[in-house]
Amino acid sequence: MKNKTLVISGATRGIGKAIAERFAKEGINIAFTYNSNEEVANNLAKEWSEKFGIRAKAYKLNILEPETYKDLFKEIDKDFDRVDFFISNAIISGRAVVGGFGPFMRLKPKGLCNIYTATVSAFVVGAQEAAKRMEKIGGGVIISLSSTGNLVYTPNYAGHGTNKAAVETMVKYAACELGNKGIRVNAISGGPIDTDALKAFPNYEAVKAEVEKISPLNRMGEPKDLAGIAYFLCTKEASWITGQTFIVDGGTTFGCKE
Repeated sequence: MKNKTLVISGATRGIGKAIAERFAKEGINIAFTYNSNEEVANNLAKEWSEKFGIRAKAYKLNILEPETYKDLFKEIDKDFDRVDFFISNAIISGRAVVGGFGPFMRLKPKGLCNIYTATVSAFVVGAQEAAKRMEKIGGGVIISLSSTGNLVYTPNYAGHGTNKAAVETMVKYAACELGNKGIRVNAISGGPIDTDALKAFPNYEAVKAEVEKISPLNRMGEPKDLAGIAYFLCTKEASWITGQTFIVDGGTTFGCKE
């Protein structure tokens, strides 16, 4: 795995940061994106480079403008000689999801469209650009982050949940069409993970209490809980796994406890 390159969106905190650090630990170079905080991103790139002896660089990306992925990858081409792995992780929050995060009767087309753009369209364009480069080196691995909000009812999550279902279906189509290029495509569906993004939800405390109540492991998920499966799916041990969605939810989807 050493000297290979991971491209990952949204890696300055939470799940993306945990995944990037897991890959960097294995000697994998990291090209990652950030949305607004350039200083934090550059500090992380420096930290990972010095700590793990790899090349790491941050690039600004607005996933509400997925077509800009094309220019982003051209910049990555200047700094890295190959792309082996692409993980679509970045999400949107705040004003961009107004009308998309809320009860069914308050959903609005603009908010729903923004979530689709950031979840599905951004995955498609990013994966297309990554696949072009992977084909040149004989293959690679593409992963989309998803969530169990498309499997179990989560208050106010209809806009996100339906788009997570959509991206999981897109993963299956991509897997079918890219397999002959040596490219595997999978999704990771996480249960509620304790991140800044989740803490921004107005019902965060209620969600946390409920997860701890219904999980047989008696805790919320942590970003590192998804980092391990992401790394595994990129290894040779997973060489016959494609078109799948892996649920990592601490047993919460099944509802193990009353």
